[in-house]
Amino acid sequence: MSVAAGAAPTRRSLISQEMYELVFGTVYTGLMTNLLLVVGCLPAVLLVVATDLAVTWPVLALTAPLVAPALTAAFAVFAAYRDGSTTVVRTFVQAWRLHVRRSLAIGALATGVVVVTGVDVAFFWGRTAGAVAIPVLVTLMAGALVTAVLALAAVPELPGARLRDLLRAALFLGVRRWYLSVGSLVVLGLLAGVVGTRPAVGLGFVAAPLLYVVWANARFALGPVVH
Repeated sequence: MSVAAGAAPTRRSLISQEMYELVFGTVYTGLMTNLLLVVGCLPAVLLVVATDLAVTWPVLALTAPLVAPALTAAFAVFAAYRDGSTTVVRTFVQAWRLHVRRSLAIGALATGVVVVTGVDVAFFWGRTAGAVAIPVLVTLMAGALVTAVLALAAVPELPGARLRDLLRAALFLGVRRWYLSVGSLVVLGLLAGVVGTRPAVGLGFVAAPLLYVVWANARFALGPVVH
């Protein structure tokens, strides 16, 4: 008779400890980042959720730059997560405090360009000159958004760089790697659509995963300057 005949068989866990920690860390990072984004963008979030933007868009334009520091902080969280860290709250708060001034400047510049071009598009809509003017204006609007996103992603990576150098590099790399820029704009459009129609789903669950895709595209596009 075998010595181990009476021993109970060893059961193997279907999920390893490492896999459990990975899944838990990913879910926690995503949900907590969503919550912090809502807090950081609260004025704009309230306007989007609780008002008619056709009426309140000028107020939204005033609060839109406040979104930029929250995006910078979220991008810093994504970078830390890539390196294995799940200290979401501390990373977010520290990045927000360190980069708030430059992020606000980037957000204000991008908002200004978007508002001006958006008003011009509305003016030319239905006019003969609009066939020429509107594509140019929409391109400028898209370029401003892409430049802002790349610059915000670069801010935590290059804390000592001058703002104009960040914007110049972001504009150049956004145009050079236009296919990534187009992908990021599509994802941002999808996020805006979900938030506009189902705010709880967009802000509670979808924001972080989609913004992670945007950050990954931006990080790859910024490769020549951040590596």
